[in-house]
Amino acid sequence: MIEYDPLLCLDFYKTAHAGQYPKGLTKMVSYYTPRMSRLDDTDKVAMFGLQAFIKEYLIDAFNQWFFSRPLQEVLDEYKRVLGNTIGTEGVGTHRLRSLHELGYLPLEIRAVPEGTRTNIHVPQIEISNTHPDFVWLVNSIETMLSCTMWHTQVSAEVGYRYRQIVNRYAALTCDDSVQPARLLGDFSMRGQESVESATKSSAAFCLSFLNTATVPAILWLENNYNCDCSKEPVAYGALSTEHSVMCSNFAIDGDEETMIRRLLTEVYPHQSFSMVSDSYDYWRLVDDILPKLKPEILAHDGFISIRGDSGDPVEVVTKTVFSLWDTFGGTVNSKGYKVLDPHVKAIYGDSITPQRCEEIYSILSKQGFSISNVSLGVGSFSMQCLETRELDGYQLSHPAAPRPMTYKPYTRDTFGIAVKATYAEDKDGNPIMIYKDPKTDTAHFKKSQRGCCRVFKTKDGYGYEDGLTWEQAGVDNELQTVFRNGRLVKEYTLREVRENLYPGGKF
Repeated sequence: MIEYDPLLCLDFYKTAHAGQYPKGLTKMVSYYTPRMSRLDDTDKVAMFGLQAFIKEYLIDAFNQWFFSRPLQEVLDEYKRVLGNTIGTEGVGTHRLRSLHELGYLPLEIRAVPEGTRTNIHVPQIEISNTHPDFVWLVNSIETMLSCTMWHTQVSAEVGYRYRQIVNRYAALTCDDSVQPARLLGDFSMRGQESVESATKSSAAFCLSFLNTATVPAILWLENNYNCDCSKEPVAYGALSTEHSVMCSNFAIDGDEETMIRRLLTEVYPHQSFSMVSDSYDYWRLVDDILPKLKPEILAHDGFISIRGDSGDPVEVVTKTVFSLWDTFGGTVNSKGYKVLDPHVKAIYGDSITPQRCEEIYSILSKQGFSISNVSLGVGSFSMQCLETRELDGYQLSHPAAPRPMTYKPYTRDTFGIAVKATYAEDKDGNPIMIYKDPKTDTAHFKKSQRGCCRVFKTKDGYGYEDGLTWEQAGVDNELQTVFRNGRLVKEYTLREVRENLYPGGKF
């Protein structure tokens, strides 16, 4: 969370807009909307992260760094920063003083339920002022809202994409008792932009899966979405070795067999764990060392996951399953697919793009193996970029040649997320319809809504109607009040968010 006045947590130019609005305005309404999709196969976006934003910024940050501080301290900080940078007092001392004396944030936020996937172009969040003197506040929080939420929403969509692949192959190859939410996990923390970014991204991924390597994601979900990892399945981590462990032991023991035996019999005799296995010769470990340790592995009270960490992930994972089957055997499940002995399985901790995930599952299923034999991990690359082979107009050198990969980085513009003012009222309550529709924007990407909006359910998800007054938009609207006058008035649990993303208990 920030440790300064949140009214300084914005773009410089935002600080000047209070004096630029038409005189006499008493109400302003803006909408947060995914305006497009740069992903050919995605036409909906999950709304997630608003509740956390409200708690962390609109409540905690404003209370601690604005309302609870002495007014003069707030004014001095504000004037010092802006006076020495752009030479103005921003929104003005009188507006800051009035807000401080009011003692709460006079805003109302209405939104679709957290976890809901709405169609592109449909407003997800509505922001308006509840006090006529604070029109300027509505768009002052735009920058904070936008940069806080877009990555969280994208990561929720990344998790959703992987979950559809897992669901399809789990339904084909796994017993019904197998949890799809445990078959794939998040290994992205170290490659994210910051601790805060990694925490929110991993938490969003956990809407679809229960496995994560990001410890603070669980704390973030507990703090913001009313859950408790000691009482319910928020997310789970895993015990694992790393190269520093394996290599330091090898340096002393002169072999890998000694360390593996110690892990099985002394370190984790009653716990499952994964073991990075490619420090030196991966296939020697899989094909030669593990068979030597078969008695210890079968006597172990848990399973050992053999983890590749280099080479072609598809080849490494699938061939590992085949080798483990040859060594340890297993059973055939109710759907006719092979399941390894419960003491062993294969894992690949990151580098698993959606394409690789599908390829691994396809190979395993065609060879008669259940996908429950493997655990796959999503790293920071796949959290922030989508691989695709679809190149418009690209001419292949040969009809049979594979299309080269192209990359679509995930950014705010992946779904064109923006906050735009669309409605205002004057001192007499007369409606003012606001909109933008640039003629140079031939794709109409930047065309905004006009007036207030009513969001409603359709057969395909959600639609909206604009051009309404404030009163008209208040009837039968899926945008429901979640924040008003400094207080959270509607709060979602993690369980409810997951149920909204996967209706009918399909999580």
